Amino acid sequence: MKVSLARGALGSLAFALSTGVPGIHSAAIEEGELVVRTGRDRLLALMGLLRDDPRYACEQLMDLCGVDYPARAERFEVVYNLLSVTHNHRIRVIVTTDEANPVASVHHLWPCATWWERECYDMYGVLFSGQPDLRRILTDYGFEGHPLRKDFPLTGYVEMRYDEDRRQVVYEPVKLTQDFRNFDFESPWEGILTLPGDEKAHESRQGLKLPR
Repeated sequence: MKVSLARGALGSLAFALSTGVPGIHSAAIEEGELVVRTGRDRLLALMGLLRDDPRYACEQLMDLCGVDYPARAERFEVVYNLLSVTHNHRIRVIVTTDEANPVASVHHLWPCATWWERECYDMYGVLFSGQPDLRRILTDYGFEGHPLRKDFPLTGYVEMRYDEDRRQVVYEPVKLTQDFRNFDFESPWEGILTLPGDEKAHESRQGLKLPR
C-alpha cells in the first residue's frame, strides 16, 4: 500500500513537471524512481525549482556523476540525484553534453556540488561553467586524460614508482614487456589429472584400476 502511494505521488510530480515546466524533455517513473531529462540551458531553472518549490523540496544533492556513451554526439550524461528529506522522495535529473560545451554549475544551490563537479571533471572531462574551483580531485598532479571515459586505455598512459636513487616518486611511460612471457591460454587445472583425495573418481573416470 505504501509503495503504491509513493508511486502515485511520484507520478503526480512527473505529470506536473512534464506539463508545467518549460524545457523538460521527459519526466517519468523509471525503476520506481522519478527521472527528469532536460537541456543544459534549462538546468539551473529546473534545479532551483526542485530545491525551492514546496512540492518537490529537494534539500540535498546526494550525488552527481557522469556516464559515457562514446557513440553519441553528446557522449556524456551528467546525472544529479536529489533527495527531499521533507517528503522522503528522490528525483534524478539528467542532462547531456560533450567535451566542449560546459554544464552550468549548481554549487550555489548545493555547496557540496563543488566536490561532485570536480570529480566528474576529473573522471570524464565534463566542464562546469561558473564553478570557481574546477580542479582535479582524485588523480595526481599532471595526470593526462580522464580515466572513466570508455576510450581511456586500461593501462593508462604513465606509471609511477619510487626511485631509490633519486629518493622520490617518478613517472614514466607505461611499458608492457611481453618478450619473456609465455601464453598457453590453458587453465592451470587442466594439467592436473588427479587432485589429492580424488584418486577413486579419477579411477572410475578413466576406467583404470590403481595399484593398492
